[in-house]
Amino acid sequence: MTGRVDGKVAFITGAARGQGRSHAVRLAQEGADIIAIDVCKQLDNVPFPMSTPEDLAETAELVKAEGRRVVTAEVDVRDYDALKQAVDSGVEQLGKLDIIVANAGIGNEGGPLADLDETLWDDMIAVNLGGVWKTVKAGVPHLIAAGGGAVVLTGSVGGLKAYPNVGHYVAAKHAVVGLMRTFAVEHGHQSIRVNAVHPTHVSTSMLLNEGTYKLFRPDLENPGPADLEPICRMFHTLPTPWVDPVDVSNAVLYLVSDEARFVTGVSLPVDAGSMLK
Repeated sequence: MTGRVDGKVAFITGAARGQGRSHAVRLAQEGADIIAIDVCKQLDNVPFPMSTPEDLAETAELVKAEGRRVVTAEVDVRDYDALKQAVDSGVEQLGKLDIIVANAGIGNEGGPLADLDETLWDDMIAVNLGGVWKTVKAGVPHLIAAGGGAVVLTGSVGGLKAYPNVGHYVAAKHAVVGLMRTFAVEHGHQSIRVNAVHPTHVSTSMLLNEGTYKLFRPDLENPGPADLEPICRMFHTLPTPWVDPVDVSNAVLYLVSDEARFVTGVSLPVDAGSMLK
C-alpha cells in the first residue's frame, strides 16, 4: 500500500534528525509535502549534542529524494511567534496544511523530584509540554481552514507510567496526554483528529549518548551502547532493547492516514510490550 497521505502537507517539529527526520521521510514516501522545523542549536542543560543546520538540510534532501516538496526553518518550539511564522510561510508556499506532528522534545539531567534543580524542570516543561501546545496552536487554524486534518503528539511510555529520577520528563509527557485529549474534544466537530504515540526507548541520539550510558550503568567507568542494551531489554516484553525511529513513524503514518479516519483521542504505545511490565 502506497500513497496513504498523497497530496497532503505535514508540519513536523524536531525534524532535523531522529524520530522527526524519520517521520518526515516516511510521510514523504507516502506522498506528503513537508514543513520541517528544528531548533538547530545546542540548548542549555541538554547533555547530548543537539541538531545542527546541516542536519535539517540533510532532512530536506531526503524528502526531496522522495520526489516531495519541503520547506524548512530553524525554530525553537518555545517561541510561539516564530512557530506561527514558520507554519504560515510553509502553508503559503505549499498551499495548505493537513497534518501536524508535534515531535520536538529534549532530555536533560534528572534526579529525585524533591531534589531536582528548578532550571531543569522549567526547561523540560517549556519544551516537552509548552512546545507541543504552541505547535498545535500555531498550526490548527490551517487545519480548520482546510476543513479538517490530523494531529499526532509525541508522548512516551513515560507519559503512561512513572519512572524514578526523571519525574520532570514523566510529568511533561503525562501532560501531553491531557493536551491530546483536550485538543481532540475541542476540535472534533471541525473534523480534526488528535492522537498521541508513546514510544519506548528509540535508537536515536537522545538515548544513545554518553550521559544515558552513565545514567543506566553507573557501575562502569566507561559504559557504551553494548552495556546499555541488556538494561533496556529488561524494560520490554519483546526481545529488543529499543525500537527504531521508523517503527514510530509507521504508527504516525497510520494515525494521520485515512485508515484511522475515525480514530481520535487515542494513546498508541510503540513500546515492545513495555506497558505490560
